[in-house]
Amino acid sequence: MGLTPIYVLASVAVVSLVSLVGVLTLTLGEKRLHKILLILVSLSAGTLMGGAFLHLLPKVVEAQGFTLGVSFSALGGVLVFFLLEKWIHAVNHCDIMPHEHSRLHHEPHVKVHKQQIGILTLFGDGLHNLLDGLVIAGAYLVSVPAGIATTFAVVLHEVPQEIADFGVLLYSGFSKWKAVFYNFLSATMAVVGAVLGLILGARSEIFVLYVLPFAAGGFVYIAGSTLIPELHKECGWKESLWHISFFVLGIILMWAVLLLE
Repeated sequence: MGLTPIYVLASVAVVSLVSLVGVLTLTLGEKRLHKILLILVSLSAGTLMGGAFLHLLPKVVEAQGFTLGVSFSALGGVLVFFLLEKWIHAVNHCDIMPHEHSRLHHEPHVKVHKQQIGILTLFGDGLHNLLDGLVIAGAYLVSVPAGIATTFAVVLHEVPQEIADFGVLLYSGFSKWKAVFYNFLSATMAVVGAVLGLILGARSEIFVLYVLPFAAGGFVYIAGSTLIPELHKECGWKESLWHISFFVLGIILMWAVLLLE
């Protein structure tokens, strides 16, 4: 395996440190933060698409051809990330629920305990980070450029997500520093995923060949169903040009990484 474990652990360490970005948002105004986030979302969507179609899928197809196994693995990635996002979305938006006895109390809604929302969000984010670690390890086991490209795509995706998670934790009643600490603790699950990926990948080449299309499916889902729809919420021509430009830039950056091979 050579230096691969070092590359993998260094990459997931960077991914884990991204969780600290949330505290920086406290120094920015809401309007400025919104503009920065959308540019990051555009760039992230481009890198995720580029990572899936320029790095992960070509590596697998080159190794074993475009088989049904590759297709089902990619679809599995779409399904798992869909279920994960569905669950996190439900948790983050269930702070107000219909009350069955509103007829007696004249109160149509009741609030769910806010701290529970924060804990469930941390759990969901931890699972997401575990998968990221597995994906990064699998990519590095194929090649260093594939690992770098995957890490870059994951980091850019994590920035807006971690900022959003930080906001949820503050809303849930966590203090600023507790939110930073627990968010970082959740992010370190990427290290656990990476170690697990290295162990499984070292023992079985099949693991690598299936985890990469799985990751590609997850990347395509996140970019297509989560990030790109956010960009449609602003339809001014200036904003649209910025979004398109950074989306294309993300793809170009993923293509440029191929030059490292």
